[in-house]
Amino acid sequence: MTVSQDNQGSSTRPYLLRALHEWCTDNGFTPYLAVYVDESVQVPMEHVKNNEIVLNVGFEATSGLKLGNEFVEFRARFGGVSRDIVVPVDHVVAIYARENGQGMAFPVPTPGATSAGAEAVAGAPSAPSLVTSGSPLRLAKTPGKDNVALGAPEAKDVEPEPPKDEPPKGRRPSLKRVK
Repeated sequence: MTVSQDNQGSSTRPYLLRALHEWCTDNGFTPYLAVYVDESVQVPMEHVKNNEIVLNVGFEATSGLKLGNEFVEFRARFGGVSRDIVVPVDHVVAIYARENGQGMAFPVPTPGATSAGAEAVAGAPSAPSLVTSGSPLRLAKTPGKDNVALGAPEAKDVEPEPPKDEPPKGRRPSLKRVK
């Protein structure tokens, strides 16, 4: 087993992603991933808005889903065309249930950060945030910083949108930060 140089162990993000995906599936919910998109992410770029894409990672919407320690990989249909999707785990900024918005948000990777260094935002380690239904999750600029970070619901930059393959059902799920 490889341990990082600072003796903190490996990232908890892939383990939390697998656990929340299993929780969604066990409860009949549809797991969605909000992903920060840059050149290391392989997704249909025509569906990316403001460097973010929201992906349905339910078993019925994917083929060959692998929630690994380094990458989330699967095949999915976009506009009727099957596409290979590869997302570095450190680029997943949230996982939540479509139906009720419950899930977890993670720090956004800093531009140019590697997998090992992307767990920190602005140089400081940051713990994932538990979220429940309520206010929508939004991405916002951190004051005085160049990087993008998870912001308060008052931020007015970006709101994740469900994939266009599915028609919206009822009101849109939302995420709320719980302290």
